[in-house]
Amino acid sequence: MTQPRSQPPAASRKSAQGAVPQTIRDLIFTLLIPIAVLSPNLLSSGFSFADLFGGGRAGNVRAYLAAALIPVAYVAWDLLKNRNVSPVALLGGAGALVGGALAFWYVDGFWYAVKDSTRSYLLGLAFLISAGTRLPLFRIFLDTASLSESPEKRSLMQRALGDPAIHRAIANATVVFALVDIVSGLVNSFVNYQRVTAEFGSDAFNAQVAEVNAIMRLPSMGISLLGVGIAFWLLHRAAVARFGPGASLFDPSTLAGRLD
Repeated sequence: MTQPRSQPPAASRKSAQGAVPQTIRDLIFTLLIPIAVLSPNLLSSGFSFADLFGGGRAGNVRAYLAAALIPVAYVAWDLLKNRNVSPVALLGGAGALVGGALAFWYVDGFWYAVKDSTRSYLLGLAFLISAGTRLPLFRIFLDTASLSESPEKRSLMQRALGDPAIHRAIANATVVFALVDIVSGLVNSFVNYQRVTAEFGSDAFNAQVAEVNAIMRLPSMGISLLGVGIAFWLLHRAAVARFGPGASLFDPSTLAGRLD
């Protein structure tokens, strides 16, 4: 799942005017190019990257690795280029690295279905465990959202986040996000198990992986957004219950005069 990104510095934004939008670049490098590299018959042209990489099983394996590592290289380049060190960006980068490492686990069938959702399972487990700690991981989204605020507003936000009632709401939001991410992984594993049935290293395997990548992108994004939406709703409800009508953790100015 492409993670939300914080805005680059103003100078970078000015120099990027007229460039390809971030969302479109993400789509190209994390979906369209990998699918093209995996395709054994690109756009019915007869061209295959696997043939370009040597053909046969070796060529298919190289094409599979290239398709898996291109998104990793893109995410790393994007982090370095924009000097984006926000917690959300680093979380996305860690997920990309896990995906890149798993590409070298050559499996098919049931274990491939598990492997393709490992990032979702690990992320969900990490969030679930963190919900019982002093720093539930869903808080990183709130901290990142406040990066562009003034010091005064950031101070209000941090004081609000330290409130016991708000901390409980963040923990609940973290649990919801974790469970939804795990459900997304299970759905993805099921679809992979049903559709990716060919032997690893074959033309058919790469074609089936490309097909599932295309099929699952929108549903996976939809499920993740549902989890984020429910989590944000829980936080909004808790803020109103604790600080009164009109209070919002996403607009720190509404908290002025309401904190004890």
